[in-house]
Amino acid sequence: MPKNKYESQCVMNKNITDMKAAIKNTVREVDIPRYMGVWHEIARYENHFEKDMVNVTATYTLQPDGSIKVENAGYRNGVFKKATGRAKQPDPQQPGKLKVSFFLWFYSDYYILELDQENYGYVLVGSSTDKYLWILSREKQLPEDIKEQLLSIAAHRGYDTTKLIFN
Repeated sequence: MPKNKYESQCVMNKNITDMKAAIKNTVREVDIPRYMGVWHEIARYENHFEKDMVNVTATYTLQPDGSIKVENAGYRNGVFKKATGRAKQPDPQQPGKLKVSFFLWFYSDYYILELDQENYGYVLVGSSTDKYLWILSREKQLPEDIKEQLLSIAAHRGYDTTKLIFN
């Protein structure tokens, strides 16, 4: 039995995701300088590098060489944790597909699936696999209608929104 309306929305969307793999189309335009700054994690799929973390933020800083410094931070059991990495945009023809590395030359996909093009206030991020999904916002809380819109978009793209952990 769903505990709140987010869980209800997620359960409703579950039937959609059972029938197809996630659709990985990314946004066609990303103004990288506007994308820089602090993003607050609203929800995520569980993953080993953020296990049990709360109050998670991602801070992106454009570097002189065109790469992006990535600082992910949050709290695990009351202890502040931070990881620093680097991102790059390998193909300017696909601006929504980035690569992120936190260890040497091992890069993971960072796909910008949906972006508030007007204000750069929220984003839905995934990868080339169905293992990762994030909802990020410039603010610590996202308006209910936007949150529901992003959940619906994720579900229609084939993501199982019942697996999201809300921060």
